[in-house]
Amino acid sequence: MAAYYILLLSCFFYVGFCAFLDVVKEYDLMPLFRAVRDRDSYLRARNDILLEERNQRIGHDVILNQNEERVNGILMKFKELEINRSRTHGEPFPPSVNFLVGKPLVEKSQVFQIIKSMPKGAALHLHDTSMVDLHWLVQNVTYRDNCYMCLKKSYVYFNFFGGTPPSNPDCPWKSVREERAKATDVNEFDNLLYLNLTLITPDPAKAYPNINVVWTRFLQTFDQVGGLINYAPVFRDYFYEALNEFNMDNVQYLEFRGLLPKVYELNGTQLDKDWVMKTYHDGFVNFVAEHRNEFSGGKVIYSGLRIVPENDVLSQVKESIRFRQLYPNHFAGYDLVGQEDPGVPLLGYLDALLYPSEQTPPLDLPYFFHAGETDWQGTPTDRNLIDAVLLNTSRIGHGYALDKHPQIMKIVKQRNIAIEVNPISNQVLALVQDLRNHPAADLVAQDFPVVISSDDPAIWGARGLSYDFYMAFMALAGEDADLRLLKKLAINSIELSAMTQIEKNKAMNLWRQKWDAFIQKMLHQLNQSGGDVSSLFG
Repeated sequence: MAAYYILLLSCFFYVGFCAFLDVVKEYDLMPLFRAVRDRDSYLRARNDILLEERNQRIGHDVILNQNEERVNGILMKFKELEINRSRTHGEPFPPSVNFLVGKPLVEKSQVFQIIKSMPKGAALHLHDTSMVDLHWLVQNVTYRDNCYMCLKKSYVYFNFFGGTPPSNPDCPWKSVREERAKATDVNEFDNLLYLNLTLITPDPAKAYPNINVVWTRFLQTFDQVGGLINYAPVFRDYFYEALNEFNMDNVQYLEFRGLLPKVYELNGTQLDKDWVMKTYHDGFVNFVAEHRNEFSGGKVIYSGLRIVPENDVLSQVKESIRFRQLYPNHFAGYDLVGQEDPGVPLLGYLDALLYPSEQTPPLDLPYFFHAGETDWQGTPTDRNLIDAVLLNTSRIGHGYALDKHPQIMKIVKQRNIAIEVNPISNQVLALVQDLRNHPAADLVAQDFPVVISSDDPAIWGARGLSYDFYMAFMALAGEDADLRLLKKLAINSIELSAMTQIEKNKAMNLWRQKWDAFIQKMLHQLNQSGGDVSSLFG
């Protein structure tokens, strides 16, 4: 009897061992098991794993020439120094500090200075009234004639009036010029105006204890500046300044979500969406003409608010189709914006969003949906990712919850659907505290089609694209991720834009010229410093 049980156990062991060997063979784990036999084979297996991981991340297929390798050496020395100051000496690591207070740490970084001078390609996720440094609004726009302000519950609002302002009991209008003249310190007055329009605070955790609080304040800032930006003469100047600021930050192309707001004249006349779109079209054309060797242009993505009735969305979809036909070079498509968790999910607008594809023949309207901008799982918000993909979105805005949907991840990679990652926005708007924990780190490690953008930089005191590129380089990628990553992110931004192939080719040629000039500039600075890397940026 005992022999029978021994035989039975032997059979079970044999079958189990065979199954185990099948798993080992299927996943090619044999080298790992052989590695434990001696130190040399162990280290070879370890290096093989590291090499395989390097060959899977963004930038693995980028080959650097000799000059680029020299610049890469400079960049990586600075990166290693910065990381070691935090890892070894306990200094604050900028990506782990809320940007509202950590911005000065970023600006001290030599890595950041290199990234600022680097041509970054395209910014593909921006919003119309938060692209321009708010210092410009205060220093330029609030000094114009007929500008008025009022204070409501400690927050300042603005508007332009041609004559005596209308009665406004809850928030009485006062001349900005007169209020500034009364101030004992004009610079302090202007700085208080600036801070009042931003999310900047000395203690973000206390001021914004949860995501709903920070989003309420965030949305309020748009109301505060709306009266300034949506005044027709300012609207034109604001858009020009937006293009100028991104151009100065070495960005060559923009795509932004626009609400196509009602713009007003001094006499109260309201200008419609057609006026707004023509203004954007003319602005792009004129700016490119003035900066032909620097800037490639841009496109508008019309955006509705995800709180309106479905009939409104259907009207916006139809308007988008019309604008796509009127402005094929400067109108990209449609999106829905706003805080995603409390908003209407894409499924709630399904009939309206299917309208173009149900026509005979189908109408051309690309979508660029915000989706998955949430910490939650199994909710209508993160399931927006499913609907975005099924609705054939061209790109996904944020996609923060993507790693919780493995099937969607597969589809995204197969279809090369770009994920627009906005690191600082996700941190400031309370999705993640330490950017090293951002889920996009997984996307970078697996060579997903990622583009880096800055969302609403003005609201948190950033400018252009460099700050977010820095965060991606230092926090979303490992210590050994180098110039290949930065170069690939810039290339991605052009290849994954809404440009036509002809436009992409032209933009890529311009970017390559600027990239080569950047490499030469870095090498020249290195030669001028006598090879002293530490002196390159003071």
